[in-house]
Amino acid sequence: MRRALQLAARGPATGPNPRVGCVLLTPDGHVLAEGHHRGAGTAHAEAAALAELAARGAGAAGCTAVVTLEPCTHTGRTGPCAQALLAAGVARVVIADTDPNPTAAGGADLLRRAGVDVEVGLLAEAAHALNERWAAAVARGRPWVTWKFAATLDGRSAAADGTSRWITSAPARADVHRLRAGHDAVLVGTGTALADDPALTVRAADGTGEGGGPQPLRVVAGLRELPAGARLRDGRAELVHVRTRDPHAVLAVLAAREVRTVLLEGGPALAAAFARAGLVDEVVAYLAPALLGAGPAAVADLGVGGIADALRLDLAPGPEAVVRVGEDVRVTARPRARRAVERAPDPSHPPVVEEVARVHRDR
Repeated sequence: MRRALQLAARGPATGPNPRVGCVLLTPDGHVLAEGHHRGAGTAHAEAAALAELAARGAGAAGCTAVVTLEPCTHTGRTGPCAQALLAAGVARVVIADTDPNPTAAGGADLLRRAGVDVEVGLLAEAAHALNERWAAAVARGRPWVTWKFAATLDGRSAAADGTSRWITSAPARADVHRLRAGHDAVLVGTGTALADDPALTVRAADGTGEGGGPQPLRVVAGLRELPAGARLRDGRAELVHVRTRDPHAVLAVLAAREVRTVLLEGGPALAAAFARAGLVDEVVAYLAPALLGAGPAAVADLGVGGIADALRLDLAPGPEAVVRVGEDVRVTARPRARRAVERAPDPSHPPVVEEVARVHRDR
């Protein structure tokens, strides 16, 4: 199973599908074949392992399949993996984690009913951690939201005269591009789009050119029009303008596009709207060792009247919770409890969505 988890980690961290690995074993424990999912539209891990075995002219009858996620029962871009294992004659299936997607779940029960020996739960915690954001998005019906911001030690995102370039050091800014590359979409409000004219693309470590991988979907939320010459309209990545200020409605539009993870890079007002709605799952703060004493705060009014109402966060698990990046410090934390009950957007007032530019996305 540890090997299957290593294989799963080779899969893309973005896209609509989870990362899954599979190892096929002989009855006495020798490895027959391996496979992992390489992204939406490609063979699932089980199918990839079976194909590798078939390419060598061997069969899987009587073997054991060790899989990091419950084999699916859903026919989508590819066929159901549970049926593929049955058709191959697999005698035993060891599963790390169950599938939270109701459309694809049920593979373990299907296999048991067919007489296959099924075990669930081996290294489940490690398997869940690998797909935590994907699983949360599927279970909640809306994307996982990471709010990223940069600020001085006194919480300022810009100076009193409005200048903010650059608060953090070059290594921290390069790290932001790594963060962007790990999300399906990058989201800002029209205020940030108009004031900063951002590109919101993943660029190379030196800040020039493109990052080499697939570009995240660029999303702008708000009612104001984007100018024709805005960098967001440059065609280097797909752009969607969601004409609403309702965070729930924005995420509903993205969920319909199978967006699983969103990096919220908007200004103080948009960040506060998502936080007040209980729609922030993780906060990544880049703190620069500087003091401004005045200027815009990193977040707008959260509706906190007293210290007892503060939005408390816990440091994220693992050694990456507090990391020095160049001259700055990156802090990753998660809200302890949601401050608002999540709700669906009002169907009587759907947001207007403008797909400003459509480009090929290699997912």
